[in-house]
Amino acid sequence: MSDLSGIVKAYDIRGVVGEQLNADIVRDFGAAFALLIKPDSPSVVVGHDMRDSSPGLAAAFADGVTSQGLDVVSIGLASTDQLYFASGSLNMPGAMFTASHNPAQYNGIKLCRSGAAPVGQDSGLAEIRDTVEQGVPSFAGQPGKVTQRETLGDYASYLRELVDLSGNRPLKVVVDAGNGMGGHTVPKVFEGSTVEIVPMYFELDGSFPNHEANPLDPANLVDLQAKVRAVGADAGLAFDGDADRCFVVDERGEPVSPSAVTALVAVRELAKEPGGTIIHNLITSKAVPEIVAEHGGKPVRTRVGHSFIKEKMAETGAIFGGEHSAHYYFRDFWRADTGMLAALHVLAALGEQDGPLSELTVSYQRYAASGEINSTVRDQVASQIAVKDAFSGRNGVTVDELDGLTVELADGSWFNLRASNTEPLLRLNVEAADAAAVDALADEVLAIVRA
Repeated sequence: MSDLSGIVKAYDIRGVVGEQLNADIVRDFGAAFALLIKPDSPSVVVGHDMRDSSPGLAAAFADGVTSQGLDVVSIGLASTDQLYFASGSLNMPGAMFTASHNPAQYNGIKLCRSGAAPVGQDSGLAEIRDTVEQGVPSFAGQPGKVTQRETLGDYASYLRELVDLSGNRPLKVVVDAGNGMGGHTVPKVFEGSTVEIVPMYFELDGSFPNHEANPLDPANLVDLQAKVRAVGADAGLAFDGDADRCFVVDERGEPVSPSAVTALVAVRELAKEPGGTIIHNLITSKAVPEIVAEHGGKPVRTRVGHSFIKEKMAETGAIFGGEHSAHYYFRDFWRADTGMLAALHVLAALGEQDGPLSELTVSYQRYAASGEINSTVRDQVASQIAVKDAFSGRNGVTVDELDGLTVELADGSWFNLRASNTEPLLRLNVEAADAAAVDALADEVLAIVRA
């Protein structure tokens, strides 16, 4: 029996191609997924990103699905949110082959049920892992068939129906696709709009020759920031490898916090549905629940990760949810995450008024934050316990362990320390009243973590 714990994560499958992932094991994952969803659906929709290994792995997965008698609808090259659109609009379970922002040697599978409903550890992934580890049973019936379907145009049209830019003032926007799937989707989404796109790194290349497709790393924003300033753009957008996350910079080239984007979009969604529920994960700025409440909404806090967010949205009927990692979830998009739709909201809000983006977003950015600080440690659990022991006895300190360790100090500053769901790292996020307080708290925590 093989042990797949190294690649079956909290809400997806991810590993190094040739070492942890190959066509044979992916074929078994396809067959196991087919067994999971067979009672509910006769077909599976499959898409893949631009990594060299993605087409072959997607084909192997399709072989596994069809070996169990189910059909496959292949949409070929797609962003992850394009796959979610296909799953939602076609009402089929889906599989997306991507390793998102991970380096070129990685690949993975994001799975969903019909209507883009999540498949995580508690909603099918553990069962899939068990089936593969124990050996997928053979199927004696007729194998399924694979058909091709184009969905990019329908995906773009649907997004434009949700956010209409046609009546807004013209905008110049630099987009850094990072050689990822944004180069595939952005031209179609903005086709015929009032937005002039200045493209950067739109060539699909899974080796990421210009920089990693991870916009949360400040080093990967440098080119975008310089270009925004050089061309006098109104804003800049940076997408990750599978283009489900979007990071925003203003006209000065300064980053707009994903928490600020969450708050901005929440306010727009609450204007359409007063009193609605907004989901925010536990590492978003505390400004998000404050602003949601101020606008008559109900903020609900949840743990990090798309499967957890989607489950909480379904449970509460939430209209929108945001994560500090720049994932944004919309009830109108089958509760799935789409950075593209969030970007459209930001540009719509900008285009509906005359001021610059920096003025528009300043009211949504109330506190200073560290951003994500990663540490590689020998024992993640021991490190978290050491930090908890150091802080929990102090006056006015509150501690919770909804996801990792969250500590709030008496002065209102707070931090979260949690193990990554996809990499062998501890991730630290700190927020406080100003940058000096953030640095001091981060240094204190990191001294314990890295001791």
